Amino acid sequence: MPLLQDRKANIITKYGRVAGDTGSPEVQVALLTERINDLQKHFEVHKKDHHSRRGLLMLVGQRRRLLEYLRGTSENRYKTLIGSLGLRK
Repeated sequence: MPLLQDRKANIITKYGRVAGDTGSPEVQVALLTERINDLQKHFEVHKKDHHSRRGLLMLVGQRRRLLEYLRGTSENRYKTLIGSLGLRK
C-alpha cells in the first residue's frame, strides 16, 4: 500500500531541512522507514508473501546505504536521525 499523501507530507515537513525538501537523506530515510514499517505489518498477516519480502529487503538495503552516506557526511545529522526514528539501539 503506497503512503498516503498526508502522511508523506507530514514526514517531509518533519524531517526536511527546508520547505519542500524531498531529496535530503533524512527525508528519504524517514520515508523508507515508514514503508518498511508498513510492510512489516503486512507480513504479520501474509506470512508467505515472499515476492513482497524481496521488495522489503531491497528497501532495507537502500535505507542502509543512505544511512551510511549520511554518517560519512555528517555524524551529527546521522545521530539525530536514528534517534528520532528509533533505529539502531
